Amino acid sequence: MCFLAPTTRAAAALASCLALLSPLQVRAQATPELQQGIATHYDATGPVSCAFDLDPRERMIAAMNEEQYGQADWCGAQVRVEGPQGNSIVVRIVNRCPECKAGHLDLSREAFAQLADLVTGKVQIRWQLVSPPLQGPIAYHFKRESNPYWLAVQVRNHRNPLVRLEYEAGDQWVEVPRKDYNYFEMQLPGRGPRDYRFRVTDLFGHQLVDDGIRFRANATVKGQAQFPAAP
Repeated sequence: MCFLAPTTRAAAALASCLALLSPLQVRAQATPELQQGIATHYDATGPVSCAFDLDPRERMIAAMNEEQYGQADWCGAQVRVEGPQGNSIVVRIVNRCPECKAGHLDLSREAFAQLADLVTGKVQIRWQLVSPPLQGPIAYHFKRESNPYWLAVQVRNHRNPLVRLEYEAGDQWVEVPRKDYNYFEMQLPGRGPRDYRFRVTDLFGHQLVDDGIRFRANATVKGQAQFPAAP
């Protein structure tokens, strides 16, 4: 397990830490480094690529560009966006923008309007991952279609970007592949869904272990803790 000291901020220290992670973690596209790019806006309604059940009152949201979206690496992450006038906002990544290049964020209209007039259409921005406090622990949502031979679980309400989900099988941890629609999919050995012991790792190497996560199709089960702030 890789931890960074709270005072460690240097990119070299983070790179050293990430070098210890699994190949799946290394492939993650989320990064805490400051990004340069552009912002556009779209009508942020309807289904989203990250497959979250969106609250219609949540309007400070954005779509990540195709190049950095990766394997849903940014889903649920929050980023601070600074506009051309120096004002800034925080948005949550819930979607992907297939036509957008690296550095590009497609903001909801409500979010874009706090940086520039909507008629502008496109502005230069700087943006960076943030690690804000959240209410309550992480949670596990089981997909409706899960069955005795296949299960999909989505981790929700996580403070930092995720890089890995594992479940305990006997005396070992089994890594669960993450799909680009932001669910981790498991092939089950005929025993069917049951209570699980999950271990979740964030981008910074912090890990949370939750015991007795009981499977319930199309239901959300709370964990016991939340990730600490990013270093």
